[in-house]
Amino acid sequence: MNIRCKNKEIRKERQFYAIRLALFSFFFSLFSLFSNAQDSIPANEDLSEEAELKFQQFFFKALSEKAIGNYQKALENLENCNQLQPNDVAVFFEFSKNHLFLENTLLAKEYIQRALQKDVDNIWMLTHLVKIYQQEKNLDAAIETQQKIVAQNPKARAFLVRLYLYNRQYEEAIALMNVLENENVLSASLKSLKVSLEKRQKPKFKEKELTDITSLINQFQNEKSYKILEQILKIYEENYTELLNYAEEGVTLFPAQPYVYLMKGKALNYQKNHKEALSVLESGIDFVLEDKMEADFYLEMAKAYKGLGNLIEENKYQQKADKLKS
Repeated sequence: MNIRCKNKEIRKERQFYAIRLALFSFFFSLFSLFSNAQDSIPANEDLSEEAELKFQQFFFKALSEKAIGNYQKALENLENCNQLQPNDVAVFFEFSKNHLFLENTLLAKEYIQRALQKDVDNIWMLTHLVKIYQQEKNLDAAIETQQKIVAQNPKARAFLVRLYLYNRQYEEAIALMNVLENENVLSASLKSLKVSLEKRQKPKFKEKELTDITSLINQFQNEKSYKILEQILKIYEENYTELLNYAEEGVTLFPAQPYVYLMKGKALNYQKNHKEALSVLESGIDFVLEDKMEADFYLEMAKAYKGLGNLIEENKYQQKADKLKS
């Protein structure tokens, strides 16, 4: 999740829980005012109301700690909430989110399943469960859960397409994209992917075995074939000037083919144009379908961050690449 989306989610949570607390505070103040007007003798302390106030304080503290990345502290505050009010759905949900941030996927899944037992069709919790399944690389379960979300919210079909693609269920992805296209709600990036996938599904003709780069270039100039361009890029992989020229043309002609972005990023990194390389790689990674190529993208992004002197991001993307290759 990027920082902007994460902050947006936190603001929504705070607004929801702030409304709940404001309403409680209003009625609590009204009750106290009424009691004082009726009787000057101090009323007995209402323990349930005191517990509710403590619950709200711990809960908001948990949200604040999560917002600044102190997930373990957030869990401690949530545990206090759970002692005051056991089996609260919102607490279970927050437990799950923080455990997922800490990459404790088993606990994250356990808590969200407890929450869903109390609120089976909650679309936000189902969406969170999909994230957990993705992190576990359990794409079949992620797809099944996303289908439940789509039943409530048809706008979620675009992400279901992505899950089909990640799981290499290309026929299902194309079928759903056809439906979205007929409804005029298919995004430009998915349209490009659809065209690319449909070409893959067509019978492949036997390619000419061309080893002479001059012949390849001449044929490419006449046919503008991606397959021929791919061969040219592989031959020029160590000739960074020619690699950049043909990769740039490839991005223009074949904007849904991730390999041309990868080669352009590689050439730019070699020329020490790391900022532009990073921008190109970030644009192309959205079209990646295979783990090996995704790892190659992360390696080039790590090189770009190293060139920019950002060692934290370099290590982050190096680790992502290593994880995919393991």
